[in-house]
Amino acid sequence: MPRQIDYYFSLQSPWAYIGHKPFVRLISTYDLKVNYRPVLLVDLFSETGGLPLAKRHPVRQRYRMIELQRWRDKRGLNFHLQPANWPFNGRLADGVVIAMLESGLDPEPFLQRAYPAVWEQQLNLADPATLVKLADDAGLPGRQLVERSGTEAISAAYEQNRQNALDADVFGSPGYVLDGEVFWGQDRIELLEDALKSGRKPYSSVV
Repeated sequence: MPRQIDYYFSLQSPWAYIGHKPFVRLISTYDLKVNYRPVLLVDLFSETGGLPLAKRHPVRQRYRMIELQRWRDKRGLNFHLQPANWPFNGRLADGVVIAMLESGLDPEPFLQRAYPAVWEQQLNLADPATLVKLADDAGLPGRQLVERSGTEAISAAYEQNRQNALDADVFGSPGYVLDGEVFWGQDRIELLEDALKSGRKPYSSVV
């Protein structure tokens, strides 16, 4: 059986975008089964002691801009540091991914378009028409998925992902959970690969 990873993320997260290509490479290299879990970041931050960007100290905000430039170069990307339509409410876009999963559809073709849509093309992922087109371009039934995203059932699944994240000790995006061990942030992908390669037992906070 393939090894499984729980992948907690939001389409509004720049770090999930920056880390997605190397994560996809890991999926292929190690034949991983990925459990995609879009999660509402604002609530997750507040419940785990974090702050949304606008409420962080200016020192931390300035450092974040430096880190974005470093990782843009490191990952070989070309994106806007302050895209025109960010921040945005990620509920509808994240819900589209949940709707795909509920329909048994692979969200990867959509994710590989949606992440750069925000950061490279500066599109608005809170706009239903934009999401419909991105899904259609990925060969998916865009209008049906966007309509499904707005339902209470998808909201309930979104909330369940938040609770699952808390239960798993995940507190930000992206969060990768392998055998109960949390790897937080795209800058931990190399450590995640080390764990996969070695086959070691998961580390625990209880020592």
